[in-house]
Amino acid sequence: MKTFKKLVLMAVSAACISCTAGISPVESGSDLVYAGLAGCWDEAVPLGNAELGQLVWNNDGNLRFSLDHYDLWDLRPTEEFGDTVKFRYKWIQERVAAGDEDSISEVYDDPYLFEPAPSKIPCAALEFPMKGLGAVRSVRLYLNNALCRVEWESGATLETFVNAAEPVGWFVFTGVDDPEFTPVLRTPMYQEEVEVDNTNIQGNTLASLGYEQGSIDSTGHSIHYHQKGWEDYSYDVAVQWKRDGSTLTGAWSVSTSLKDLNAVNEVARAMRRGVGRDYASHMEYWDGFWAASSVQVPAPVIQKQYDNEMYKLGSMSRENSRPISLQAIWTADNGLLPPWKGDYHNDLNTQLSYWPVYAGNHLSEGEAYLNWLWEFRGNFKQFTRDFFEVDGLIVPGVATLDGKAMGGWPQYSFSATTGAWVAQHFYLHWKYSADEGFLKERAYPFVSDVALALEQLSSVDGDGHRVLPLSTSPEIFNNSLDAWFHTMTNYDLSLMCFAFGAAAEMAGALGLDEDAARWNRCLSQMQPLDVEDGVLTFAHGFPYNESHRHFSHAMSIFPLELIRWEDGEESQKIIRATIDRLDEIGPDYWCGYSYSWLANMKARTMDGEGAAEALRIFAECFCLPNTFHANGDQTASGKSQFTYRPFTLEGNMAFASGVQMMLLQNHDGTICVFPALPSDWKDVSFSNLRAPGAFLVSARMEGGVVTGLSVTSEKGGRARIMIPGQSEPAEVDFDAGETVVLI
Repeated sequence: MKTFKKLVLMAVSAACISCTAGISPVESGSDLVYAGLAGCWDEAVPLGNAELGQLVWNNDGNLRFSLDHYDLWDLRPTEEFGDTVKFRYKWIQERVAAGDEDSISEVYDDPYLFEPAPSKIPCAALEFPMKGLGAVRSVRLYLNNALCRVEWESGATLETFVNAAEPVGWFVFTGVDDPEFTPVLRTPMYQEEVEVDNTNIQGNTLASLGYEQGSIDSTGHSIHYHQKGWEDYSYDVAVQWKRDGSTLTGAWSVSTSLKDLNAVNEVARAMRRGVGRDYASHMEYWDGFWAASSVQVPAPVIQKQYDNEMYKLGSMSRENSRPISLQAIWTADNGLLPPWKGDYHNDLNTQLSYWPVYAGNHLSEGEAYLNWLWEFRGNFKQFTRDFFEVDGLIVPGVATLDGKAMGGWPQYSFSATTGAWVAQHFYLHWKYSADEGFLKERAYPFVSDVALALEQLSSVDGDGHRVLPLSTSPEIFNNSLDAWFHTMTNYDLSLMCFAFGAAAEMAGALGLDEDAARWNRCLSQMQPLDVEDGVLTFAHGFPYNESHRHFSHAMSIFPLELIRWEDGEESQKIIRATIDRLDEIGPDYWCGYSYSWLANMKARTMDGEGAAEALRIFAECFCLPNTFHANGDQTASGKSQFTYRPFTLEGNMAFASGVQMMLLQNHDGTICVFPALPSDWKDVSFSNLRAPGAFLVSARMEGGVVTGLSVTSEKGGRARIMIPGQSEPAEVDFDAGETVVLI
């Protein structure tokens, strides 16, 4: 099944647009199509360009555009973290030894729970009265064009998009004769008191921020809203429009004091350029995005979810954007601060959000995360010196826009090994890009700093094993003293082994022999992973005997791949037994992302049926109608006892990675095509999925027979390719840029 039609040429796309003619998008089988507008923000149609976000929905009879910007943050410091006595890892060790759980929570958890900031903050919304337009006839999100179209029974239409190339959003209404039909700006009510239950999930009140309500200036065809935030921070929202008969065309923008842009000026420039020119530049990005790779599978639910996940990726992450936070550019529009403050959770969320950029051939979109980590490494190093009192680099498990610690459950928000998981993305970018300059200038410096911190923080015990003073395993035992382990957890062991091993490999590739020997020595001091009855445990004496959402004990299987299926029978026994135990204990306390993670693990162990089933459950049970991951089981069908619906994005992105893992893998330097397909997937294809070594692979299976396979090498060199049906891999030597057709 081919989902995406070939996109029309740029010149044709631009010619289809004018202020009077509207826009002619291209349908796909994975478009979101509805008979009406959603009645709540988290089921809205999502649009975005990684800087600006827009949600399109029906708010009490008004068409609402919930607007967002990635730099909308209140960055006030956490007062408790200025305490040089208590804001120290050693102080936590002392309190744990004394059994003083309350003191730890008071310093590290209470500020996150009860203080409103630091936090992502809401923006504003545009509303249009729909009373005179009649009933909505159809709503469609065109994935090919990143454009939403709404049609009313009266014949009125709306086309709206967020320009992929400029910091503006556009709307074009046609068939609207009422001259009074104009946008109304709805601002967050920073002075309005509402009751909340003070949970991380619900979010705090806007009034708790202490802002004065911002000012609104309106003219006949424009609105400007200026909102002052904490100290010198402020943001601006601007909208301008014009009418031509029954057509209303307008542009909006958001700017913040953190970036040298002005929303009013951006909107004015956009209106001078015109919607046709902006749509052409918009489509230049999206044409290139969809051409980068594609996947076709014979499972409609999985196909539609995958295409929508990749659309989200292109909408919310770019090389020059901020990385994907919990809700990215689609912050909750419910009159409160967002769930979990909309922050950067680095104990799982940010990492999973970038899994699909590698095989998906979207390294540029993935650079948003790497650039952010690199930009704020100075803050990470300062945090490491102040809190852990060692050199090197440890990343806060919960971080602000500028990479500073926010607190929360300290076992995970102040985990010593978070930096190692984050560092894996530098390693993966190097492996998939084969970029030696990136290895030398960024990847090795970052990873070696992580290894340095872990070397200094750990010590060697009497058995010759390198251990941490305290160990944790997200989010086992939640926020309790029991969550501080006095023996090494498999989570920490796996991440330390990865960090030392990756640093040694990178140093070797750069010819830094002394560095390589140093990191290999640290690696040799790591104790074996703990296994009980053939199953990976949380830690010695703590078997996996209860359902848990975070598969932290199995990090060594995936994503770190320290225990690999191709390593032979002993590894396969541990992998199989560990995954079987997950299935046996069951999903009572899993979240949606647990199923996405499980799909990746099962695909990595060649279990195509298991991977596809986990993906199907995720899409059908844990996603809202607009495909947003809602964490809890929305069907109440027993897939989890969590039935709540806080929207976060990591499960969506991990889903896309799971599909890619079924189609293409790398086994110890061998490219494996169609490694984990269900037996009933007979017609499958993909184009330009990326393998380590900068190889792009395209393959086609028809009726269960592989009828096409080609490989392109960006850098040149030798590749081993396991062709389905053959017993030994083919070895092919490539020139840079060469494509070889194998079938």
